[in-house]
Amino acid sequence: MGIPSRALLSALVLLSAASCKTLSDFPDQFSDLLDQDPAQDPTVRIEGPGGTELGVSTDYGVVFLGRTAQSGVVDIIAWFGDGPSFEFGVVEPVGPGLFTSETEILLPTVAMTFEKPAAGQEVIVRGRKGSQPWFEVGEVTHDPRVDGFVLKAEGTLLELGDGQIGAGVYIGDPGRERLLGLVSGRLRLRGSEGWREYITVVGPETLWRLVTYRRNLTRQHRWVYREDIL
Repeated sequence: MGIPSRALLSALVLLSAASCKTLSDFPDQFSDLLDQDPAQDPTVRIEGPGGTELGVSTDYGVVFLGRTAQSGVVDIIAWFGDGPSFEFGVVEPVGPGLFTSETEILLPTVAMTFEKPAAGQEVIVRGRKGSQPWFEVGEVTHDPRVDGFVLKAEGTLLELGDGQIGAGVYIGDPGRERLLGLVSGRLRLRGSEGWREYITVVGPETLWRLVTYRRNLTRQHRWVYREDIL
């Protein structure tokens, strides 16, 4: 997601330090997700020198935005059916504003998609507040001043705190979701019709770098099987 400066009248990227609702707050809207196996949740929490952010475990490794760490070692917390697993990994830069890492164990993963979403398409935004998963339906929109796509800033998406940077944006049915992007912040633009707010997303136009990066690696990762995660 980029903003051409010649077209930008006024912009402010921010995330308000407020609480978001969890999955149990929407039992009817997310009934399929409530029944989903907790061990299938690809959301991870990254803890680095700069604080906490979210990431997503994909077929090509854990991907995150590097707001809390861009080098060195970070703690990676993943959730299985019996609770959290505290791991660590070395930060590897993939490209501008995109980073990856791997743990010694195999984490729950999700496939990625590189399809360009259409305006009006519904997506699922998925993250974790503490140990509680949360979900929200978002709507894709486009603005000629913004490269890529954004989401309409409405509902509980307006309540995302700083620790929810990196929440996953998905398309597809529960259990068959594909990762479309990562939440990167909130954007406020002013035009002839007044102010508009969007949820910004690092999308397929950037995430493809992770696939290329992993394919270019010469080493083969060997997973460790531990009794505590069997």
